[in-house]
Amino acid sequence: MVLVLDKSGHPEPDAPAGAAAKRSLAGLDRVRLASALSEVGVPARQIRMRANQLWSWLYVRGVTSFEMMTDVSKDLRARLEARYTLDRLDIVTEQISIDGTRKWLLRLPKRGHEARAPEIETVYIPEAERGTLCISSQVGCTLTCSFCHTGTQRLVRNLEAEEIVAQVMLARDRIGDWPGAAIPGDDRLLPVGDRKITNVVLMGMGEPLYNFENVKMAMDVVSDGEGLSLSKRRITLSTSGVVPEIGRWGEESGTMLAISLHATRDALRDELVPINKKYPIKALIDACRNYPGVSNARRITFEYVMLKGVNDSLADARALVKLLSGVPSKINLIPFNPWPGTTYECSDWETIERFAEVVNKAGYASPVRTPRGRDILAACGQLKSESTRLRASDRRVEPAAGPGYERSS
Repeated sequence: MVLVLDKSGHPEPDAPAGAAAKRSLAGLDRVRLASALSEVGVPARQIRMRANQLWSWLYVRGVTSFEMMTDVSKDLRARLEARYTLDRLDIVTEQISIDGTRKWLLRLPKRGHEARAPEIETVYIPEAERGTLCISSQVGCTLTCSFCHTGTQRLVRNLEAEEIVAQVMLARDRIGDWPGAAIPGDDRLLPVGDRKITNVVLMGMGEPLYNFENVKMAMDVVSDGEGLSLSKRRITLSTSGVVPEIGRWGEESGTMLAISLHATRDALRDELVPINKKYPIKALIDACRNYPGVSNARRITFEYVMLKGVNDSLADARALVKLLSGVPSKINLIPFNPWPGTTYECSDWETIERFAEVVNKAGYASPVRTPRGRDILAACGQLKSESTRLRASDRRVEPAAGPGYERSS
């Protein structure tokens, strides 16, 4: 059974001719919130205090209207509402997998030069004691990794920092992760404990290091201790190997790092991860050895997708162990998740277990990632904007069930 919320038949109306669309404050950092306050006439001496008020309402309490900001004067609320909104990203579809994984297709605000509003995908993966949110950093991707569905979608644009933060805010809305919020009325798995989103991974659509400044700004907002307050040790950036930016990211961000590796030989990695032609394996591993703060307590995760007959031999396992010698690391073995049109197959389970045994015996933690959300194309390597796969006429809407709910099985 898959639950789908489909709003594709209800596009957000365009602003009236000659009128500029209001900008949402949701997702902005402190500097931009201060600028917004200045634009509505808040005196300079009050801006810091007012910005702190907005920050708390946005990122601690998760409010969705200015009316809820009870310690902000009515006059200021009115001025803010006249110019801005607190709108979240528009949900086009929401799918819930049989294992509780949730995937949202989200519509971004349309820029002036864009013929249509671009769309991205965000995935929430619940487990018994943790909840991981996988967020996107770009619309599409330039890297064309041959095993990755996103790589078949051309790059449209980078996400703005607020659009990255907005994915976290929307997910918290949908799963009731704000203080006092109602938990969704279904029986799907959610973590025990107060926080439903405990980890954020930049492993969605796009190469985050090709959108460095916006990703950095967004993670500063997400990790701010007076707001969303997610520890940087619970934020992981995954890169395909943009070597010149790896060290800089470590110095400026302080988050955890994951490397989308998948091969130990340049010839094979050139095929699987074409950026390897520009930044080959040796340069990549050298950058990892020098990653700021790397230690046994802050290990780098190396992601390795298991492709049948391609990179899954015992010789490949031994080569992987040798390659990572001396790098504080863990190895995440990922069973390949199929997608329409791919020619790759997932390695047999016995092959994966033998591969993992070699890595484990060498002293590396090598968990095999449990595939989640395969039935809704939400698993690792399966993300691609739904709008590029489905015609609008293919999206079924059932208005009688509310604003576009549909159940299919």
